[in-house]
Amino acid sequence: MGRIQTIAEDGDLILGEDVIFFTIKSGEEEEEILKLSKEKMVILQCSDWTIIPLENLIAKGADVIAYVESFEEAETAFGILEKGVSQILLHTIDPAELQKTLSLLRSSENKIPLETAEIIEVKPVGMGDRVCVDTCTSMGLGQGMLVGNSSSALFLVHAESIHNPYVAPRPFRVNAGAVHAYTKVPGGKTRYLSELSAGDEVLITDFQGRTTVGIVGRLKIEKRPLMLIKAVVGENQVATILQNAETIRLTAPDGKPVSVVSMKPGDKVLVAVEKGGRHFGHKIEETITEK
Repeated sequence: MGRIQTIAEDGDLILGEDVIFFTIKSGEEEEEILKLSKEKMVILQCSDWTIIPLENLIAKGADVIAYVESFEEAETAFGILEKGVSQILLHTIDPAELQKTLSLLRSSENKIPLETAEIIEVKPVGMGDRVCVDTCTSMGLGQGMLVGNSSSALFLVHAESIHNPYVAPRPFRVNAGAVHAYTKVPGGKTRYLSELSAGDEVLITDFQGRTTVGIVGRLKIEKRPLMLIKAVVGENQVATILQNAETIRLTAPDGKPVSVVSMKPGDKVLVAVEKGGRHFGHKIEETITEK
């Protein structure tokens, strides 16, 4: 039997004293729930409307436990007002729903450790198919997606959120790289850029390794001139292929974007490195060489 966290220190939970179930039926009950949440653990059930009552209570500072019955309901509860509830009660008999919800919790809690890589080579390699990932998230300075030739070494490709004289910023977009490249997605997995489509989830990462889940709104695959970028991190050489254009940028350790056309040997960029390999996107412990 492993160690588990219990709600009550003595292991006994007294309904009505330590915790109460509250089914909200109207907006007039919000103040009562707010008061109760300061004294007890309130498990909130919604009779009809689900999102608006939670939005109102979170905005007022109520700490409630959302009663949910599926992964989709849990995902919604955790994302409301970009803050979400701090706790849920998942009621399900489906082990797959439980596993997906636990993966959601882990992805929201974990940071990805990023390392500094030094650029050693930047060169044009000709034409190829590159992928723009247009998300439903507006990204800011220091944010983008982790992309690379190898699933064990992914570069932080900066979002197109930077103003310039010729192209309007598109903060929802990451010009991510060639169709063959890997990118991080929730649940500790990777996918090929070419596999993504509208409605899929991707991992948005900032220069401090903090992650949020983004939804793909559209994928744009077009033929463009490409550029090979090689770098070293520790004793390992890593690489990625990006479009050869001024608006495509990697991310420096301080979060500033670095355009690939001005990049030169000696420049420093952020990468995520992991040991082992991948099998259909799942991390596995094996010896693998990718060139």
